[in-house]
This record gives sequence, structure tokens and C-alpha cells, in this order.
Amino acid sequence: MKTKNSPFMIAMLALSLAAVSGYAQTSQPSSKVTAKTSALALLDYTKGTGGWQTLFSNTIKTANQKDLFISASFEVGLYTQTLVSSKGMVKDTSTADAKVQVRVVLDGTRVVEPGAVVYGRRIQTLSATLEGAIAGCLIIDPTTGGIILDPNCTVAPEIIELILETLDAASFNFVAVDVPQGVHTITVQAQVETATSAQTGTASAKALIGKGAMTVESVRLIKDPNVVLDVP
Repeated sequence: MKTKNSPFMIAMLALSLAAVSGYAQTSQPSSKVTAKTSALALLDYTKGTGGWQTLFSNTIKTANQKDLFISASFEVGLYTQTLVSSKGMVKDTSTADAKVQVRVVLDGTRVVEPGAVVYGRRIQTLSATLEGAIAGCLIIDPTTGGIILDPNCTVAPEIIELILETLDAASFNFVAVDVPQGVHTITVQAQVETATSAQTGTASAKALIGKGAMTVESVRLIKDPNVVLDVP
């Protein structure tokens, strides 16, 4: 016996198909690799010590419990300036320290192993022990006829300055193990730390992050591998 589909049943069937079709279009499929790159500077010259700044953020969906192999590569620029000012054979020292650290965070809370990694650092120290600019304070001794230093003349300090500015690329691999099934957010962050000290001279330090790239790969790593380390 044949039955006719009622208009109500046909309408419900159409709504169900539309709902399934809409879900299939908007849901994120499981993937093995995702990547993101930047051709512009990600973090301009910065000094002081601030919080962690987000450079990249991307999502990946794992079908089942997997491990994530994350690679982060960046250009790192360091600028350090030290100037010493010395006279009277008194030593003067100036120091500039610039450092860039990078870390990966999973789902906003979990810091991925091995934690924060130093991508670039420079500690620049400049010291000098100088007599001073005495050329303008030399006079002829009326008694002996020799050249002596005028005790009433103010000797100007001698100055030495060193400035270094470099830009290099660095890369590191981070590993997140036993990542549960679902959509996960991987965030790459950086932190700039600078410090300076000076006596009678000056010092400055800053750092930047230029172009960069990140890749995230869903893999199944060998558990508890037997790794042999040969130490010469």
C-alpha cells in the first residue's frame, strides 16, 4: 500500500537536509598541517620589559588524541649602544642587554614544551680608563721650560662609544603531547627584555621581531623512545 508524503513531512525533511548541509559547510575538518606567515615586521623596536605579545594565532582540528609538532621561525633584531666617559685615569663602564624570547601556548593556558626559548640575546659591556683630553690644558713650565698640566685648567673627559645593530633569523621546534580530540588554538608569543647600566656614560638597548612563519603538524610521536646521547 502506497502512502503519500504529507506537505509537513516534506518540509521537515527539507529543513533537516538544510541543517546538515549548513553544519558540513561551517565545521572545521580535521587537518594534519596548518601554517601562517608574515612578510611585515611583527613587533617594532621595543625597550624595557613588557608582557608577552601575540605574533601568530591559528587553529587545527585533531581527529583523535594526537601530538602537535610546532615550528616557529622569526627574524630577530638587536640594538645595543654603550658610551663611556673617563678622565683622570678613573675607569668608567656602561652595559646594554637586549633579549628576545618566544613561547607557544595551546588553547590559551598550556605553555608548550620546552617553554620560553631565547631567540636572540646580546650583553654589551664597554669599559675605559682614560687620562682625559689634556691638550688644551698644557702649558710651559717657566722654571724648567718643560710642558706641564695647568692645575687651573678643567680637563675634559675622553669619550668612547660602541653601537651594534644586527638582524638574524632563528627557528625552534615545540612539541605538545597527548592533545585531545577537537579544535585547538595555537598561539606564538614573544617577549622583549632590555636592561642598561651606566656610570658617567650612557647606554641603551632595544629589540624587534621582523618577518616570521609558524607551522603546526598533527603527528603521532613514539612514546618513551630510547635515546642514546654520545658525549665525546
